[in-house]
Amino acid sequence: MINIGEYIEIAVEWLTEHGASFFDLLSLWVEGVIDGILYVLLVMPFYVTIAILAFLALYKSGKGTGIFTLLGLLLVYGMGFWEETMQTLALVLSSSGMALLLGIPLGIWMAGSVRCNKILQPVLDCMQTMPAFVYLIPAVLFFGLGTVPGAFATIIFALPPVARLTALGIRQVPKNVVEAARSFGATRGQLLFKVELPLALPTILAGVNQTIMMSLSMVVVAAMISAGGLGEVVLKGITQMKIGMGFEGGIAVVILAIVLDRITQGLARKKQKE
Repeated sequence: MINIGEYIEIAVEWLTEHGASFFDLLSLWVEGVIDGILYVLLVMPFYVTIAILAFLALYKSGKGTGIFTLLGLLLVYGMGFWEETMQTLALVLSSSGMALLLGIPLGIWMAGSVRCNKILQPVLDCMQTMPAFVYLIPAVLFFGLGTVPGAFATIIFALPPVARLTALGIRQVPKNVVEAARSFGATRGQLLFKVELPLALPTILAGVNQTIMMSLSMVVVAAMISAGGLGEVVLKGITQMKIGMGFEGGIAVVILAIVLDRITQGLARKKQKE
C-alpha cells in the first residue's frame, strides 16, 4: 500500500518545526494587512461605504447595478450584518490582492516559458480541483486559528484563474504586433509593459474577477477555522439549526458577491472597449 498521506504529514511537521519563525512573521504581516483594511472599512460611516460602492457600480456597470448595490447594502445593514460584511470584504480584498500579486507574475512567466507552462499547469490543476476543506489542515498547522489561515487557504484556492488567464491573454497578443514592437527596438521590458500587458488586460481582468469570486466562495469554509465574517453567521445557522440566520447570512454573501462581480466585470468590459 502506498501511504502518500504519511509522507505529507512528515513534510508538514518538518516545516512546522523548522519554519516556525518564518510563519510567525508572515502571519503578523498578513494579519496587519487584513486589520488595516478592516479598520478603514469600519472607521468610515456605513452610508459613506455604501455610497462609494454604489458609485463604483454605477460608473462601471450602469444604473441598474448602482441601484441594486445601494438597496442591497442597505438591506445588509438593516439585517444587522454590516460589521460581518466588512470583515468578509476585508478578507476577500486582502487575500485576492495577495493572490493577484503572486498569480499575475506567475502567468507572465508561464506565457514566456514553455517549460514553466508545462510544469505549472498540473500544479494549478491540482490547486483548483483540490477540495477547499483540505487547504484548512496545513493552514491551521502553520498559522493556528483566525483570519490568517483563512486568508492563506483562500489565496491558494483563488490563485489559479488569474495565473491561467494572464498567461492566456499574453499568448493571444497578435504576433505581428509583437514583431513590430521588436523591429522598432523595444526591449523585453518595454514589450511586456507597453505592448503585451495592455493588450492582454481584458483577459487578465477576467482572471481578477474569477479570483475575487473564488475568494468569496471560501468565506463559509474559512469560518470553520474562526476566520469570522458572514461565513460565521452561515455556519452558526447550520450548527445551531437557526434557519433564518443561515438564510440572512447567505443573502448578505450573495449581495456582496453580485456587487463585486458586477464592478470587476464592468471594469473588464470597459477596458475591452478601449
